[in-house]
Amino acid sequence: MRILSRWAQAVVDIRRLLAIFYLPRYIAHWCRFQRLSGGKLSLGESYPCLSDWVASTPFDPHYFFQSAWLCRQLQVRPPADRHVDIGSDVRMIAAMSAFVPTDFIDFRPLQVSLANLHCLAGNITALPYDDGTLDSVSSLHVVEHVGLGRYGDLLDAEGSTRALAELSRIVAPGGVLYLSVPVGRETVCFNAHRVFDPETIVRAVSPLTLQSFALVNDENEFLSSSSFSVAQQQHYGCGMFVFKRP
Repeated sequence: MRILSRWAQAVVDIRRLLAIFYLPRYIAHWCRFQRLSGGKLSLGESYPCLSDWVASTPFDPHYFFQSAWLCRQLQVRPPADRHVDIGSDVRMIAAMSAFVPTDFIDFRPLQVSLANLHCLAGNITALPYDDGTLDSVSSLHVVEHVGLGRYGDLLDAEGSTRALAELSRIVAPGGVLYLSVPVGRETVCFNAHRVFDPETIVRAVSPLTLQSFALVNDENEFLSSSSFSVAQQQHYGCGMFVFKRP
């Protein structure tokens, strides 16, 4: 059933399709508000939002918690000059640049102008920096996509391995790499993402050394400190690593 659900979601927005069941409520509210407003509603300006009536605010746990995690890490250890991020969620980057000068690199460059934010086009497998030159680097929920063609990148079965080696290469002595990827039973979900055993990540960024590991588990709980053995039991967890170059 899971594979059928994934294929259906590729061509149909299931959430919007199911929202049609809320149409009668929308019509009832329209009629009531029309009476309350003295008939001021215009059908031409109607804008049905059918799926937002929920008991609690929905959010993506991976992206919510990893953003909170990185911002708190940078608050404790602000970069000496600028922080460099490769491909992370742009909403996080916008907020983070308010208190940390940030260079943001993406395969599909971000076309904005904002104080403290410098946007560049670049490829995570060939970054425009010399060896060992960056004090503070991050890449959250990015590496797992590299080489799967989802974003117009070239197909490469070793794309994630190349990306991790490149991230490791640019970190300066004493510098830090903040990294997040899906963790659990190692697999490739073509062409969406990969899931990694956390031990694979540690080996791939050698000689960087692991400083801490946090986890969002399958129950969407944030564990600020977790073991690899717990992460390896997940189906699709989010592992957050802090690495440092000696």
